[in-house]
Amino acid sequence: MYKLYCRIYQSIFKVGMNFLPWRMPKTLEGPGSVKELPALIRKKHFKKVLIVTDKVLRELGLLDGMLEAMDEAGVEYAIYDGVQPNPTDVNVFEGLEIYHENKCRAIVAFGGGSAMDCAKAIGTMHVKKNKAIQQLQGTLKVLRKLPTIFAVPTTAGTGSETTIASVITIVATKHKASINDICLMPKYAVLDPELIAGLPPKVTAITGMDALCHAVEAYTNSTYNTKLENELAEKAVKLIYDNLYRSYCDGSDLEARNNMQDAAFYAGRAFTRGCVGYVHAVGHTLGGLYGTPHGLAMSVILPHVMRQFGSAAHERLARLAEVCGMEGANDAEKAEKFICWIEDLKEKMDIPVGLDVIQDKDVPQIIRWAMKEGNPLYPVPVIWKKKDFKKLIDTIRQ
Repeated sequence: MYKLYCRIYQSIFKVGMNFLPWRMPKTLEGPGSVKELPALIRKKHFKKVLIVTDKVLRELGLLDGMLEAMDEAGVEYAIYDGVQPNPTDVNVFEGLEIYHENKCRAIVAFGGGSAMDCAKAIGTMHVKKNKAIQQLQGTLKVLRKLPTIFAVPTTAGTGSETTIASVITIVATKHKASINDICLMPKYAVLDPELIAGLPPKVTAITGMDALCHAVEAYTNSTYNTKLENELAEKAVKLIYDNLYRSYCDGSDLEARNNMQDAAFYAGRAFTRGCVGYVHAVGHTLGGLYGTPHGLAMSVILPHVMRQFGSAAHERLARLAEVCGMEGANDAEKAEKFICWIEDLKEKMDIPVGLDVIQDKDVPQIIRWAMKEGNPLYPVPVIWKKKDFKKLIDTIRQ
């Protein structure tokens, strides 16, 4: 009955999706494009913006070119640089206070998924003043027009510049609350490969694998997808297949970097409607409990979940294998080749097979949180119960 309930929920939700105003962010793209952003902001008549970022990016001087262009364009700005790798509710309200104190009218999210999640949540709390973040966890609980968000990704992985999700860690409980509403999607995205040229190989690896996870989970879910989401997921996987290791080996390869930005963008838009799955449901708990970087959790968990889905995921994984030029006698063989490619790529980029942070006392909590996030919303190939999540956790701890 539990599995039937989940599938009925998903069928109803699929119908409801047809009435939502789906779109994609408008983009500025190419080397140096971030310096074009202030002119766009000025054109949209925003005199003062809040820039949401982190201290590391600011100290590295990555914002300098954009800030100089802001000054030249006459765009005033305030900066909140307190975003943590797993942004918290404390970060959100610190940023919101600066937004209000400086009478900002739009938000520039500059950084990885953390900065963008924080920026989206700041915009959300601006329009939902009497709500706690926990009360907005779930789907379509905001339903308000947010301040315009300009997203400037400095990694090629999260795809947050084109998603409707904001994941925030509640400090008091260490639980990650995921807010999902179409109004959270940024209006504009700046894809400037020069901003990610200096990413260390390790960060390149795990953020790229995060993008792969988005595309693979969205594609294997399939239920909510239209032709667009399927095509975007396939494009993303092929771009990652051709460019991730290339970017890992040579960060100055701007063509590969730009291709990875496109991959992250496509994958992000694919899962915006297609949804993610149990890789994210479990991975979010590890980030909340132990501070495990999101991309690392996704990298480790992805092949384990796909293999545990078994034959239910073979057809879709086989199609992705074909997109990448892999051959096999049947779907099962091609699906296995695709999973093996993920594992081989991880090994070449020195990503571990498992994680040793999970403590026995936390396993029941991990399972509860993962089930609450994943069921009934995520249209995964197989609906898991507690024993299935326990099996996965045992696998990734080995």
